[in-house]
Amino acid sequence: EVQLVESGGGMVQPGGSLRLSCAASGFTFSRSDMSWARQAPGKGPEWVSGITTGGSMTYYADSVKGRFTISRDNARNTIYLQMNDLKPEDTAVYYCNVWITPHESYWGQGTQVTVSS
Repeated sequence: EVQLVESGGGMVQPGGSLRLSCAASGFTFSRSDMSWARQAPGKGPEWVSGITTGGSMTYYADSVKGRFTISRDNARNTIYLQMNDLKPEDTAVYYCNVWITPHESYWGQGTQVTVSS
């Protein structure tokens, strides 16, 4: 059974930082590209960042480029999202995501990030 468990969310002031984690199981993690997405209140889901199997290639939405960093630890079956210089518009539930096959996508339960003064 594929499981993705996010953690690390919370409330932070503008300009602050958080580090999200996503622990994966039930599939061959080291052979899977992974990504982060988010959904803000009243808005549709937004892709945030992606990372290839070995971590050599990373991708970011323009809205987070230069502030967020995605990484992975294949020994721990975990991906991370380091978020710096957080802004109120980053407030959202953050999800990690994996496509096991072109037709099978899995999501975690999400972790809430709130940026507010």
